[in-house]
Amino acid sequence: MSVTNGAHHIGLAVSKLEESAEFFTKLLGWEEVKRRDDYPAIFVKDDSLMITLWKTQTEEPLKFDRKTNVGLHHLALRVNSQEAMYQLLEVLKENQIEIEFEPTLRGEGPSMHMMCYEPSGIRVEFYYAA
Repeated sequence: MSVTNGAHHIGLAVSKLEESAEFFTKLLGWEEVKRRDDYPAIFVKDDSLMITLWKTQTEEPLKFDRKTNVGLHHLALRVNSQEAMYQLLEVLKENQIEIEFEPTLRGEGPSMHMMCYEPSGIRVEFYYAA
C-alpha cells in the first residue's frame, strides 16, 4: 500500500512570474490563491491541484533540456472533453503561446493530448482520457 495519496502541490521555478501566473489564471481559468512578495511566489489552483510559481533569481536562467537535464520533463493536466481541448487550443493560439503539437490521438484514440510551453518555457501537456 502506498504511503502517499496524490499531489498536494507542485512547485515550479519560473523566470516570468506574472506571465506564468496569467497563463494559469487568465488562459486556463485557475484561481490565484495567494502571493508572497518576499520570495517572490504566486500560488494558483484549479479544482484539484495547486501550483506554486517561484520566481527565479535571475532574468536569464538556464533553459531546461529534457534530453540532458534531470528535472521536470513536463506538467500534464487533464482536460474534460475533446471540445474543451480544441477550445483551449484556440485560446493558446490567440494568446501567442508556443504550441509544440496540436491535439493528437494517443495510439488508436479516442484519448488525445497536446503540448505547449507556458511563458517561462515549461512544457505543459493537456490530456483528454476518453
